[in-house]
Amino acid sequence: MKNLLLLLVCCFAVLNMRAQDTPRTPAILPRPDFHFKGQVGRTYLESDPAQFPQMVQAPKGAPNILMILIDDCGFGQYSTFGGGVPSPTMDKLAADGLRFNRFHTTALCSPTRAALITGRNHHSAAFAGITEAATGYDGYTCILPKSCGTVGEVLRQNGYATAWIGKNHNTPTWELSQAGPFDHWASGLGFDYFYGFNAGDMNHWNPILYENHNLVPASTDPNYYLTTDLADHAISWVREVKSIAPDKPFFLYVAPGATHAPHHVSQEWIARFKGKFDKGWDAYREETFERQKAAGVIPQDTKLTPRPESLPAWDGLNADQKRLYAHMMEVFAAYGAECDYEMGRIVDAVKQLPDADNTMIIYIAGDNGASAEGGIEGSLSENLFFNGFPEKWQDNIKAIDELGGPKHYNHFPAEWAWAMNTPFQWTKQVASHFGGTRNPMIIDWPARIKDKGSVRSQFLHVIDITPTIYDVCGITAPTELNGIQQKPIEGLSFAYTFPKDSVNAKSHRGTQYFEMAVNRGIYYNGWMASALSFAPWNPNRENFDPDKQKWELYNIDADFSQANDLAQQNPEKLRQLQDLWWVEAAKYNVLPIDWRAVIRLNSELMGRPSLIKGRTTMTYYPGTVGVPDAASPPMLNKSWTITADIDVPANANGMIVTHGGLEGGYGLYLRNGKVNFVYNYLGKERPTFTAKTALPQGKTQIAVDFKYDGGGIGKGGSLTITANGKEIAGGRLEKTVPIQFGLGEGLDIGEDVGSPVDFTYKLPFAFTGKIEKVVIKLGTSGLTRMEELQVEDAKQQMAKGDQ
Repeated sequence: MKNLLLLLVCCFAVLNMRAQDTPRTPAILPRPDFHFKGQVGRTYLESDPAQFPQMVQAPKGAPNILMILIDDCGFGQYSTFGGGVPSPTMDKLAADGLRFNRFHTTALCSPTRAALITGRNHHSAAFAGITEAATGYDGYTCILPKSCGTVGEVLRQNGYATAWIGKNHNTPTWELSQAGPFDHWASGLGFDYFYGFNAGDMNHWNPILYENHNLVPASTDPNYYLTTDLADHAISWVREVKSIAPDKPFFLYVAPGATHAPHHVSQEWIARFKGKFDKGWDAYREETFERQKAAGVIPQDTKLTPRPESLPAWDGLNADQKRLYAHMMEVFAAYGAECDYEMGRIVDAVKQLPDADNTMIIYIAGDNGASAEGGIEGSLSENLFFNGFPEKWQDNIKAIDELGGPKHYNHFPAEWAWAMNTPFQWTKQVASHFGGTRNPMIIDWPARIKDKGSVRSQFLHVIDITPTIYDVCGITAPTELNGIQQKPIEGLSFAYTFPKDSVNAKSHRGTQYFEMAVNRGIYYNGWMASALSFAPWNPNRENFDPDKQKWELYNIDADFSQANDLAQQNPEKLRQLQDLWWVEAAKYNVLPIDWRAVIRLNSELMGRPSLIKGRTTMTYYPGTVGVPDAASPPMLNKSWTITADIDVPANANGMIVTHGGLEGGYGLYLRNGKVNFVYNYLGKERPTFTAKTALPQGKTQIAVDFKYDGGGIGKGGSLTITANGKEIAGGRLEKTVPIQFGLGEGLDIGEDVGSPVDFTYKLPFAFTGKIEKVVIKLGTSGLTRMEELQVEDAKQQMAKGDQ
């Protein structure tokens, strides 16, 4: 017995020595400045030999990390988790690694991404919603706090090469222009290299991209496609870094725009899915449900949740509706499949590197569930949704053969989004239910994961990714970063799920709150309380009382899909979880809860910071292009005048000034010397005013004067165009864009960057003459500080009146 005790004591001593000998990265970053510690004499001859500071080395054995985050993707979307969209890249990774079927996001993009790269809850990281809907409360500013250092910054200061490719939706809108500041661009968030877009979504045919801080010129390749371009740059970067510094690990974060709207993809890809969705969304869910059980990604006793009453049954549609909606799903499936293919090119490139076995690949299929923002009847322009307008299928079917192409910002109907989230209820935006928050995740790491092809079912959240990375890399989460005391990491490492014997390991996470636009949820030790606020396909939020919100209760240890509401059977448990939700909400900056929707997208009405706030006259010079919408003149719901001083050559052509693109905006341009002004009303109408005669050669001042009718938002007005003071064209705009011109395009002078405002010219449509300057003067509208209730009422009346 004594010998046994002695042996145990010796073992513990050895383990303790090993733990003490294991090098730890510093808890305070950056490391102190170098200081020579040797003897310094009068000359170098009398001094100790010089010593240079050494480059920071990552912890020995630290893995490379490739992290892929697909956009707007449902649990039942891709084939790897039983869906109908082929995903061979995910299949290969899942066969070599692990699938996680209880991984959760926040139900919306910017919040999930903030939580992902910081390891803190989205309200703690000030991202209660998307950047375009920020308000002035701590949890809602969408300004990533310096106390929430990113995984990119921490890895970079611990010897990693870091890159961010694709979507950045974590920069405040008022900081997106070329004037900076760049603290909250990818470069300011710890990433050595950035190539991608700074917006919630992006046109895949005519994107506005940045490389680090520089606007990327439009491609001249007629077959250009955004996801391919992103994959090319990811592959180029990782190969270059590993060629130059093979011993330096990398962190490559790839966030494609797919499968977020617009559903842009080539006709060649679309043709592969012809007829595959003719059975409709109800049949799709049933078939996916059976495939999920067969694949083992849901328990065999899972119940398929029913279709919401507000969504129509497939069998109740007419033949034309079925034809349109089936094709919209074909387009979406092609879009998703093409995305997985391009991600596969990146994975293959990484797998070919010398240290591929020590590369952890994290593939997350969705920053939230599939999106219902296409509305009940689908959409040709997602911006209509964000301006409060539903669409009619009778209009959309006219463009059926153009879907996926460059003329539309198309989005499938909400019913297909619901189907993509099989077997769960609801969709993106709905944080109360798993249709909005449960996303597939796959992790492949040959050096560490040996239980190939297995499924893990521990309850995880997106905030757990960053601490897991720190854990497996041997990196200490800093308590102080760049002179700022850090908030504690709120996520938990789930590296304990990697070993073979961890299949049945107990979840380390006991509590997790959820909230998005007052869709509320709280998980606690196997139970989930859920409270829905609004159906996500309804952009108009009426008066709401959170105290009258209906709560549901689920035992998710026994009810994987949230199919059995136990609220009435167990009111005590429900009350316990409701009270706990408020405790967590107060703890993590969730309060005050805010259910407003579309109106929060209007920067003026919300009072967000702005580079153009308070200015009524703005002067622009040639070469000013790619100005983001948030830094462009706010020309909605008011009178305005555009004055352009130009030098006209013979047969002049080209854009003088434009704001927006295919989703909405305006353009002032010359064609064969004639002045044209086009107003794009959300892609639905493009009234154009054209001068009858060409301008004479020489210096000319063109003015476009718009007199707003007033009396609410989205109203019309009279428009007059003059050249050197003489009227040359004009008329009426019967209605104008109420909330925003577009989702990612702003002002250009002298050419059209991004998508065209109409399709009568070829990009970039550079002006063939000379532009001295363009001056925009804004009138007042009476809406800037209107009482919120008045604005909301006007918005609702506007939406009703458009139908």
